[in-house]
Amino acid sequence: MSKKLTKEEFLEKLRTDREFNSIYGRKHITEGKMVLPPCHYGFQVYTRELSWEEQVRWVMKNADVEWENFYIVEEVQKNTTPTRAISLMWNQRSADMFLGLPFNIASYGLLLEIIAKAVNMIPDELVGNIGDAHLYLNHIEQAKEQMHRELYPLPKLMFKDHLKDFDNIIDVLRINDFILDGYQSHPTIKTPLSN
Repeated sequence: MSKKLTKEEFLEKLRTDREFNSIYGRKHITEGKMVLPPCHYGFQVYTRELSWEEQVRWVMKNADVEWENFYIVEEVQKNTTPTRAISLMWNQRSADMFLGLPFNIASYGLLLEIIAKAVNMIPDELVGNIGDAHLYLNHIEQAKEQMHRELYPLPKLMFKDHLKDFDNIIDVLRINDFILDGYQSHPTIKTPLSN
């Protein structure tokens, strides 16, 4: 680049000149000079009180208690029984529906599970607000293949034993701290890079 470009000229060259984009677009991103705003720009959580029936269902699912057992009331009243549900909503400026969005859903779902575990609440709803939802032309055949595949039951996310009663979510979590019980997957779909 011989002359200094204005911001508008720089963005126009990124948009129209592939060679310029591959040299300077990547360089500016790796140097921390952002060319595009991030796709994800925020999330929030909100909670609601659980009904008595929801608390009982949670105990029945998570504790060794029989329906006939009169200790169910005592179990629900223990401090360890969640009394609130928590939901997470994230906002996304742009989403690649075939490649990116499935990963985004899984990531925010995991975040919801982690936060719920940390504050002793039951994970409830996961809501995504997406602006530019798109599918690249060179992914259409792969997306059609994916849509026609058999649906598998959802796996259950579990925390390893050493995290069952953790009080401080600030501690570093690793992928090995979680178990996906019942996870099944189809073979990988070969996909060309996006344009």
